[in-house]
Amino acid sequence: MSDKVALITGAAAGIGAACSKRLARDGIAIGVLDLDQERCAATVEAIKAASGRAVALGADISNRTQVKAALDKLRATFGPITILVNNAGIVDFSPFEQITDDSWDRIFAVNVRGTFIVTQEIVSDMKAKKWGRIVNISSSSAQTGAATLVHYSASKGAVIALTRSLAQELGPYGITVNNIPPGSVMNTVMSEANRHRFAIQADPSLSRNPVGRLGEPEDIANACAWLCDEATSYVSGQTIGVNGGRVVS
Repeated sequence: MSDKVALITGAAAGIGAACSKRLARDGIAIGVLDLDQERCAATVEAIKAASGRAVALGADISNRTQVKAALDKLRATFGPITILVNNAGIVDFSPFEQITDDSWDRIFAVNVRGTFIVTQEIVSDMKAKKWGRIVNISSSSAQTGAATLVHYSASKGAVIALTRSLAQELGPYGITVNNIPPGSVMNTVMSEANRHRFAIQADPSLSRNPVGRLGEPEDIANACAWLCDEATSYVSGQTIGVNGGRVVS
């Protein structure tokens, strides 16, 4: 995989950082992208300290101009991009009747339009190489629904539908498209910011997952690495649940 270049969004911390480090272990050059480029420094330094290759990138993924500039920097550093992990996303907890138009639009701007923009700006690289891997990080809340997360769950449901449609359209070009809907994962920006909302965050033994624990970013990263591998060329359009058995299919 040493000839591959990956972009991971929302990669300054949490799941995105774990995916960046895990893919770098396979020899893949990594574009570490987040809203604030400076916040990517720790992820980049960790990759380089392990003899990997990485560059820090900054962009609001809902802004196409910023995305284009970040991708130009990545291509100039490492070459065409053939792996994409759409991990960046935002969340807002609000009772349904209190969701504002602005909140709804902002959730969809980042979680859906941002995923659309980044993918659209990269897919030509993959088509030219006749090889590509796209992994979208959705959410188990899109599978089960979640109170006070109607807009977030709906946006992640759109990501799952996007995955299925892109898999059919891009398959003939050697590009696979899959999504991972994580269950409850600790040590992420979202989980830490909302730790007070969940008793199980303070006491993992309260987890209702069959495996008896909450997830870690590395759990998602390991599944992501598998989906990005050469060996998974026949896996596309799939929802790979990494949730400790919370959602079964």
